[in-house]
Amino acid sequence: MVKIGLIYKSLTPRDFKVLQAIEKGMGRYEYVPLELIEKYARIPEEHIVLILSKLHRLKLVKRRTISGYKAFRLTYLGLDMLALNTLVKRNALKAIGDRIGVGKESEIFKGIAPGDVEVIVKFLRIGRTSFRQTRRVRSWAEKPIYDWFKQSKIAAEREFKALRELSQLKALVPTPITYNRHVVVVEYINGVELYRRPRLSDPMGVLKDILYTVRKAYLEAGIIHGDLSEYNILVSVEDEKPYIIDWPQYHYRGEPMAETYLRRDVEYILRFFHKVYRVRIDLDNALRYVRGEDEEIR
Repeated sequence: MVKIGLIYKSLTPRDFKVLQAIEKGMGRYEYVPLELIEKYARIPEEHIVLILSKLHRLKLVKRRTISGYKAFRLTYLGLDMLALNTLVKRNALKAIGDRIGVGKESEIFKGIAPGDVEVIVKFLRIGRTSFRQTRRVRSWAEKPIYDWFKQSKIAAEREFKALRELSQLKALVPTPITYNRHVVVVEYINGVELYRRPRLSDPMGVLKDILYTVRKAYLEAGIIHGDLSEYNILVSVEDEKPYIIDWPQYHYRGEPMAETYLRRDVEYILRFFHKVYRVRIDLDNALRYVRGEDEEIR
């Protein structure tokens, strides 16, 4: 497994200038010509060639020869380094540890913020699935056609904004700290993913807490998770509070398919709790509660 903390420590200010120059050039080119990198970085070509060789060895860039000219683009690992450098400069992150989780389109690392505060550092990596698939399931990725880096950056911004609003509403979600590019930093929660089927002393109470957050999101934030399942619910070890995570794919309440997404979210989680914990809430009852038609689950 790649030790991104060790790679980050091996980079110099000049290395970051070259990475930034490539990132800037990728706004115009898929692979950025060497001459343009030199222009943006303002580093002599003989030095740039050595730096690019190092970055390529570390797998931070890809290179290609196009019509006899050398050109380069960032890899996700290169984009990681730029985001981490910004977060460190902001005094939002002090150290990053090993990867503790991986999803279809993200990797999760444990980190340390100033004051030795534990945090979670989430790297969005849109493109693990096919490009066509990411466009199909994300209305915001349809027009214009964004590349994977741009989609990941938008996803990180969406997730941060959703978590910030939901946290302010006292919903059960991790408190966001900051984000940069495709990386979101949130509070660390000592919990177990629901898909691992942790032993619960009050499974009905946990289910009701999940529906409470779904209701808060729908009524007060005007959004629907859109992909709710046991894989994006984290149950606190200390008090069994369920925290809903992974919000970048949310839908707005006013969208044409909103009710379909809401029903699917609620139905899926009710089915899981009935199958695993043998507790049952009627779907229509739960939907009336989430929509605000009932004040409590009967």
